[in-house]
Amino acid sequence: MTQFEDGCINAGAQTEEDCYLGQFIPLQYHHHMLTDEYRMGAFKAAIDQAVFPGAKALDLGGGTGVLSWFAAANASKVWCVEFNPDLVKEAHRLLKLNQGGDKVEIVHADAFEYLPPEPVDVVICEMLHPAMLCEKQVNVIKSFKDRYLQRFGGSFPRFLPEAVLMAVQPLQQNYQFMGFHAPIIQFQLPGGIHTNTMELAPPQVYSIIDFAQAVSEEFSWKSIFTLEQAGQVNALRFITKNILSISRSDTSIIEWQNHYMILPLAEPIDARAGALLHVSFNYRAGGSLTHLQNSITATLVGPDEELCERK
Repeated sequence: MTQFEDGCINAGAQTEEDCYLGQFIPLQYHHHMLTDEYRMGAFKAAIDQAVFPGAKALDLGGGTGVLSWFAAANASKVWCVEFNPDLVKEAHRLLKLNQGGDKVEIVHADAFEYLPPEPVDVVICEMLHPAMLCEKQVNVIKSFKDRYLQRFGGSFPRFLPEAVLMAVQPLQQNYQFMGFHAPIIQFQLPGGIHTNTMELAPPQVYSIIDFAQAVSEEFSWKSIFTLEQAGQVNALRFITKNILSISRSDTSIIEWQNHYMILPLAEPIDARAGALLHVSFNYRAGGSLTHLQNSITATLVGPDEELCERK
């Protein structure tokens, strides 16, 4: 997922169709994904590891077809499912330009409904947004597993990504832009130095999704942070780490992180070092950023402080 914001950011102003599978990301934004060497390298390495010679692979939400093409290097057959008619045409054009693209069958279909004509060994699904919001990764995989089991029985194919770890962290975020105060949703590159961000406590994991197991579409969490330094709690940072592939031979892991997502609190909370910050939220996978943001409750309780709730 790029920093391009999809149409679900304000679900109240959108129809169900507008938010379906997140949004039809315009073709020009796929250029950003193709030129993202971190993303491309991680997915290629994971697909090379997971798709064994002669395997059958399915790519749900295939976009330009690049991940299907990676899979075709080893697979005997790949089905690339895409719902956006513009991308279906573009995937046909691009795969014809690349050797091995003839092993990929482009399918214009809804990922919530499509099943391959035969069992597959690997399912690739890259509908990944920070916190599993907006795009329908969790929802599509859950639906696919239910329908796949009914038709083919037996065991599930291997999913890529295999798992997702999600964490949250309280911040003091600088919202001054050349003197203009604007507390807005922001995205950051993972692992970088962010001079406008002060981390007030280490992140806590709030959900681990294992796509080989039963997957819930609901996330509800509450916990307590001990603030390590004084500051103004005015935002929460959501961290999403995708475990793309785990080696079956040496358990090495290939991972890829979404951009950090920073959601501002409606009102900041001044806090001292050692204070306890109670945080809770709930949301549905594939839902809007606004839904999550509106569900956040932050409550500061210290030995000599009054209960202070900000929502």
